[in-house]
Amino acid sequence: MSVGQLPVIARGLIADERFTSCRTTVMDANPDMPQDMAGRIVEEALKFVAACSRNPGVGLAPSRIVDEGWHALLLHTAMYAELCEELGGNFVRHFPGYDPTNYDPAILGRTRRAIAGLGYVPDAELWGDPSDETLAAVAARCQHAPECTIRPMPKPEWP
Repeated sequence: MSVGQLPVIARGLIADERFTSCRTTVMDANPDMPQDMAGRIVEEALKFVAACSRNPGVGLAPSRIVDEGWHALLLHTAMYAELCEELGGNFVRHFPGYDPTNYDPAILGRTRRAIAGLGYVPDAELWGDPSDETLAAVAARCQHAPECTIRPMPKPEWP
């Protein structure tokens, strides 16, 4: 994949075995979650990371459910660093924090629009209110506040 070109489906941003490993990480953290739901969550997390990387400085945030998939990606640190590099080099950092009152539909709407701007279709069911656990209850206890929206940083320089 070249920096200017994204795959038709976000799942194509990482190799199948890496996707499977991330999906398994979501399922390990959420033992009763069906495999297809875990896969949807990881795919939305990939869309989110792509949107953040391609829109530095905009300030985007994941829904609580999508954040679970982002956590799984982050736990695969080498793969995650490669993904950020392939998306243009903007390392998308995670700043954890949980306060359900931080829910801001406008930020999630902006994030969904950024995802759509890349040619992906956001899975609307996974971008809702953090208190709505009818679709999927997740272990992640992050809800990003407006002042903690995600702003990608240039590629970190390691010694």
